[in-house]
Amino acid sequence: MKVLAVNGSPRKEWNTATLLNEALEGVDSEGAETELVHLYELDYKGCISCFACKKIDGNSYGKCAVKDELTPVLEKAEEADAIIFGSPIYFGRVTGEMRSFLERLLFQYLVYDQEHSNLLEKKILTGFIYTMNVNKEQMKEIGYEQNFKSTEMMLERIFGSSESLLVTDTYQFEDYSKYVTTAFDEEAKAKRKEEVFPKDCEKAFEMGARFARQKS
Repeated sequence: MKVLAVNGSPRKEWNTATLLNEALEGVDSEGAETELVHLYELDYKGCISCFACKKIDGNSYGKCAVKDELTPVLEKAEEADAIIFGSPIYFGRVTGEMRSFLERLLFQYLVYDQEHSNLLEKKILTGFIYTMNVNKEQMKEIGYEQNFKSTEMMLERIFGSSESLLVTDTYQFEDYSKYVTTAFDEEAKAKRKEEVFPKDCEKAFEMGARFARQKS
């Protein structure tokens, strides 16, 4: 049993990374193998529309033909039994690095036939952990949930299943006094980090443990 976690945040020790590590702790508690990849450490681009993964009798049919530092991650993803993605939300969507990764990961398996077939030959459990500065009410008002649902549907289509963990109203800075942050109540943010974020970490842990149990 192998579980791959993919961090789409530029920060390796903040909210998103913390939650991913909690998820992997859950996996580890069930005795499964884990690995965490930080996308911002890698040099790569998104899909370049070469269509080599769709070329009849091509050497890269069903595989992304671009060779760069993302290539080993794509291979690890295909070998995994479960993948847990994590990203902060920038302007309603995942980071550019995560988006580029998803383009390369998903498009290689999608067939341009009438059935829109899927070339992935196995089912992989997937979960997505989203972190965002807005609170739950703002998230709904702005319409973020539709974006999350769209990603969830695509992951389910390719991998067979998907679920999301939405972590709202996150604590962004170690010292709010150094930044223009009058839109926020720092004390309320700090209180939420102390009281609510640990519960979000528990949910991430349970996601990882549940994935490991399902695949054991």
